[in-house]
Amino acid sequence: MEYLRNNSSGSLAIESVRESRVLVLYTGGTIGMIRNEDGVLVPKANAFVKKLRNYPHMYDRDYAEKRFGLMGPLVLPMTATDSKRVIYNVLEYSPLCDSSNMTMDDWIRIAHDIKQAYERFDGFVILHGTDTLSYTASALSFMLESLGKIVILTGSQVPIFDSRSDGLDNFLSSLIIAANYNIPEVCVYFGTNLMRGNRTCKISATSFEAFDSPNFPPLAKANITIEVDYRAIFRPFTLEKFHVYASLNRNVGLLRIFPSMTTHLVRAFLQPPIEGVVLQSYGAGNVPTNREDIIKELSAATKRGVIIVNITQCATGCVKNSYAPGKLLEEAGVISGSDMTPEATLTKLAYVLSKKEWDLQTKRQMMQTNLRGELTAQRPPYLEDIDLVEAVARSLRLSSTAERQELGSILFPAMLNAAVRSRDVVKLEILKGYGADISQQNADGRTALHIACCEGDLNVVHCLLRMGANVHIKDRFNRTPLTDAIEFDHHEIINILIHNGAHLHGSAYIIGEKMCAAAAVGNVKRLTSYQLANADLSQKDFSGRTPLHFAALHNNILAVQFLLDHNVETECFDKTEQSPHDLAKASGSADAARLLSPLYSPNSLVTEETSR
Repeated sequence: MEYLRNNSSGSLAIESVRESRVLVLYTGGTIGMIRNEDGVLVPKANAFVKKLRNYPHMYDRDYAEKRFGLMGPLVLPMTATDSKRVIYNVLEYSPLCDSSNMTMDDWIRIAHDIKQAYERFDGFVILHGTDTLSYTASALSFMLESLGKIVILTGSQVPIFDSRSDGLDNFLSSLIIAANYNIPEVCVYFGTNLMRGNRTCKISATSFEAFDSPNFPPLAKANITIEVDYRAIFRPFTLEKFHVYASLNRNVGLLRIFPSMTTHLVRAFLQPPIEGVVLQSYGAGNVPTNREDIIKELSAATKRGVIIVNITQCATGCVKNSYAPGKLLEEAGVISGSDMTPEATLTKLAYVLSKKEWDLQTKRQMMQTNLRGELTAQRPPYLEDIDLVEAVARSLRLSSTAERQELGSILFPAMLNAAVRSRDVVKLEILKGYGADISQQNADGRTALHIACCEGDLNVVHCLLRMGANVHIKDRFNRTPLTDAIEFDHHEIINILIHNGAHLHGSAYIIGEKMCAAAAVGNVKRLTSYQLANADLSQKDFSGRTPLHFAALHNNILAVQFLLDHNVETECFDKTEQSPHDLAKASGSADAARLLSPLYSPNSLVTEETSR
């Protein structure tokens, strides 16, 4: 991880095409295995990246070596339809882990690695064995709180380096989606489907279509084109920065009802230290009504504080209390898990039970609350039930699905942006109710949040963030909402964006150039904007000069003082070995030279005001 931290910038881009960066966490699994001399599949350390460099469809050698050198990150080749160059680093775990050996400690490690690299990458791909992939995806969906970027887990049934493998398509598609699409969720990609991670189950040990999302449609389908259902995306509605919750309760388990199960077995399973149980019942949530002994044990456990969540054993559908057995379970204190998968229910229990700030009643409530899109909650009818796009399509006599989708991609962004410019938060709420994706991009890739950050209305920005607007989306000019807020010096908006996880994107050198330009003309307001956005005020430009160099060179005392107040480096040298103090003396900037002198005392400062 330290290598990635220090080796992620590279030289200047040699193409006008934008770049998108993806971090690949290679944890192990079939996808990267290699056959040994006996034809047996085995993991081999430090072989995965080396072999990828020999595959032209996974590595554009000419571009990568010219841009980054021989040992730089991997780069996908571009096609005529690509708008971004996909650059990806691979962090290989040591030792590589068979997914059947995965534990909660491994989930925590993955979560921490994503946290450490979060601000340096646009998306994340986790290469994982298939056996427990759905458990890891479900756990991460809860642990990665207020997630604003895409995380995709994928793997394969056959190694990527075999002649006939599903791994190549799974890996390539995952990289392309992670680099190009605004889907701030933990997902699973397999076959041609991008699925919500906590909705997936492994359904086949041999099929290339090994995973399914039985109770929720795919978020995207990758065929000749990649079609994303943006209305299905679950967006965080909390006004907070991305963070990792890495404490999990391990005293949880799965109890599957079966004919003639003994009371002793149920009683033994429910004994301490167990704190949470996923009860897999028949059909729509049924248990034997003639087994009062089992109901009694379940009731005794819930009274001791054990949270028991009832889900169906069936592959699809949900539990209901419309039958007598369901009522019996409810009376015994067992709560409904709706249509959650076993993997999602178990990992959610581990997450919820670890929250020390919640009492037992809150934890029970949270298990029945849709936290990350893991369950289908009852909802009141929305205006989206009267489809606005459908009504306009009919009036325009559009008939095909493609025409309707294109209409929506034009209609909603235009209406959202108009509402932002008129500062109409009521209209924004109405449009969201009609099914508008609040983070939908217009033809220039700009969202309503981009426009709001230019307009400078804090109330509108707050409204958009509360509705789940994504702070990381880049427009076609590589600008994020934070970029716009900085360049219009809207300091309150910068603060709220940072609070919600926004961070500076792009080349540190280019950000340094912009700060140097502000310092050269004494624009302290702009320097303040960058300081609020957590920029490094000592960042050098391509000549090796810092903002302090330029403030000193042009004798902009207020800028010099601002930079010194924020503890910038004073003993820094440009490519001609000149320090800010040297430049001030050489250019005759007496006041700046005095400020930067090692012998300077604040009481001796002659400001521009006092010298007049």
